[in-house]
Amino acid sequence: MTGLLAKDFGQTPSASRTTGEKLFTLAFAAVQWPWLLKSLYGGTKAHKAQLLARIGLDDDALPHLGSWKADTFLLHRIVDEIEARRPRVVVELGSGATSLVIARALALHGGGQLHSYDQHEPFVGEVREWLSENGLAARFHHAPLASRDPAWPGLWYDLAEVPARIDMLVIDGPPWVVHPYVRGMAERLFDRLVPGGIVLLDDAARPGERVVARRWRKDWPGIDFRYEGGGTKGLLVGRKPV
Repeated sequence: MTGLLAKDFGQTPSASRTTGEKLFTLAFAAVQWPWLLKSLYGGTKAHKAQLLARIGLDDDALPHLGSWKADTFLLHRIVDEIEARRPRVVVELGSGATSLVIARALALHGGGQLHSYDQHEPFVGEVREWLSENGLAARFHHAPLASRDPAWPGLWYDLAEVPARIDMLVIDGPPWVVHPYVRGMAERLFDRLVPGGIVLLDDAARPGERVVARRWRKDWPGIDFRYEGGGTKGLLVGRKPV
């Protein structure tokens, strides 16, 4: 089970949110609370069982998918894309249930490499051990929230050892409580997408992520961004032409 509160920010002592950012986030929460409630739903037990059977994992391999974890719709879509594209390099922002599913799908379809980044250092170690217990491996990196971008509010990951070429980028962090628009800074990695590369932004139904999507469509016309509403959280899929 996962608590209702997100993990701590994992920010460095020299980096902190401004008072304005904190007040904006509190005010924005009053607007997007219906979407936040929906995001606590992880999908049905049947969909979870189908997912585990699809990638050949034990029935108890995944934890309860409620609260802030990825839902079954996102996890199935990740497997869809890995099956179809057989990516060599997958980068995910925000470790967790997605890490296990990505690593397993890559092992089944082409043997690509997962690079996973999360701001919460103890959690990174726990997820690494969790994958090992399931006979899987990935490159996990502690990425504290210590970076800023003049184009976006909030704190961003201090990323290290990022692959120069990315086939698939999965964005499920940082948490919205850092700032509702904070995931917009993931565009820093768009130039690394290979031709035919794909971007998956989770929680795309939330008002903050909708603002991010509008700006990405304007600023990155070379990537075809489309919204998918099959799950309760929404998914934004961006495809770079071959």
